[in-house]
Order: sequence, then C-alpha cells, then structure tokens
Amino acid sequence: MSTRSLRLREWPMSERPREKLLECGASSLTDAELIALLFGTGIRGTNALELARTLLREHGSLRNLLSISTDKALSCRGLGPARVASLRAALELARRHYLSALRAGVALASPSDTTRFLGAQLRDRPYEVFCCLYLDTRHRLIAFEEMFRGTLDGASVHPREVLRQALAHNAAAVILAHNHPSGVAEPSRADELITLRLRDALSLVDIRVLDHLIVAGPDTVSLAERGLP
Repeated sequence: MSTRSLRLREWPMSERPREKLLECGASSLTDAELIALLFGTGIRGTNALELARTLLREHGSLRNLLSISTDKALSCRGLGPARVASLRAALELARRHYLSALRAGVALASPSDTTRFLGAQLRDRPYEVFCCLYLDTRHRLIAFEEMFRGTLDGASVHPREVLRQALAHNAAAVILAHNHPSGVAEPSRADELITLRLRDALSLVDIRVLDHLIVAGPDTVSLAERGLP
C-alpha cells in the first residue's frame, strides 16, 4: 500500500519525521520532512510529507517556497492561512536565532561573520530594508537596527536618522547594509551616493563608516572592497 494516502502516524515508527528527529536530530531530516512537521497534517488524499514534497517540487527549492509572496502562497493547493503562517514563523525564528547569536558585546571578528549574519537577516525579504550595525571602539556590537523599509524599487534613507541613532548608541563605527530584492547584488550609483553622504555626515562627529554591504540572494557585495567608503 502506498504511503501517500497514509497518515504519518500510520507509517512505520522509523520513517515518521517526528520520531526520526527525536532519535537522530533535526539535521537528519529532509526539507520535505521538516515542512511536514510544521504542517502536522496533509490534505484529502495526501499526507503532510507528500504535500511538502509536491510544494518543493513545484517551487524548485526550499528557498523559493519560503520566499514567495503571501498572496501567491495562499493560491497554492494545500497552503491555507495556517500553513502559510507556519512557514513564515519558521523563517522569522531562523532570523531571530541569528540575531540573538550576534548579541550586544560580541566583537565582529571577521567580514565573513558579518556577511553570514546579514545574509540570514536580509536575503529573502520581498522589500528593500536598510540596516545599521552600531559598533564601539573595539568593533563590538552595540545594536543592530532596521532603519528604513521600502518597496521592490528602493528605500528612502535619511542620514539625519542614522546619525541620531549612532549618537544615541554612543557608537564609534557603523556598518551599513541593505538588500536588493531583484537578486542582483551589483551596487547602483544611488547606493554609492548614499554611502558617501552617510560617511560625510557621520565623520562630522567622528563616527566611522566601516563598510556598506549589499545582499541579494546568496550574494553579498562589500562597497569597502570596491574602495568605498
């Protein structure tokens, strides 16, 4: 008998995602098995695991499935409000996990540490987000803040607000970052100009702009490596 129509609790114990996770750890599960655990149940004639496999196959990858818009997700067979909410919650928990790992007082030991953190925070946002990492004199993190949100076309960045927050945190240095929802990481002329404006504004109060990172999909571009700021 095919397992497609069986409920997961009717499967052999060793094949059930929940029991497999508890015995072997979450890393032992496939993407489909993890999604099935989030869903809990399937739809008529299809159990949760087969539903997850179908959704992954239709969207091409886990990342594509998690990053589709809410309206598009709700139009997919088998994805109602509860399942869409579960996927959104799982993604947000992952972001918050990375955020808690980069807690206040931690020194940013290498550019790769910053890149991994910002990639997790910004990679799959459907809109543009401009963020700041505020650092002390030893480049230890004081705070991470999302400063501005925009649309697919861009975000309006106000140097006065960045300066105000940097002073409020008593920061000695700042790392700027934003994402390109288009998936193209190449910096625009506007990106270069706002970097220079922020560098000049912050330098008036002896706060250094160490870098401006652009995240687009799996790629991250450092403007510091391009000679800015």
